Amino acid sequence: MTTNRELLEAAAEAATTSYSPYSNFRVGAVVVASDGTHYSGTNIENAAFGASICAEANAITTAAANGVRKVDTVAVVCLDGDLCTPCGNCRQIMREFGVERVVMRDGDGNDYEMTLDELLPRSFGPEAL
Repeated sequence: MTTNRELLEAAAEAATTSYSPYSNFRVGAVVVASDGTHYSGTNIENAAFGASICAEANAITTAAANGVRKVDTVAVVCLDGDLCTPCGNCRQIMREFGVERVVMRDGDGNDYEMTLDELLPRSFGPEAL
């Protein structure tokens, strides 16, 4: 099993390829599929800000495009800020793919782990349809 520290280092590495010319806020993410496979993503900005893609969404949709339907863990790191928690849209994407835990690192190098239920209480999911 990959440690939180290893996942966060991989997320930090993914952040180095960020395309963030407007915010200069580089974010990387790594997701761990239920079979243990890792998929990474980084934020990709767009001049039309609504068309930008978060690192977490990028990593999860890359996994989904490869046939993954269950993601266990998401690790996210910001290289240019403090603790970077996933935005609401990313939390909902995580919910869709059954993410159980989210690991993060703050600007001082401290690791944090939270469940998705802590980040998105009383969430709306596929079973509600």
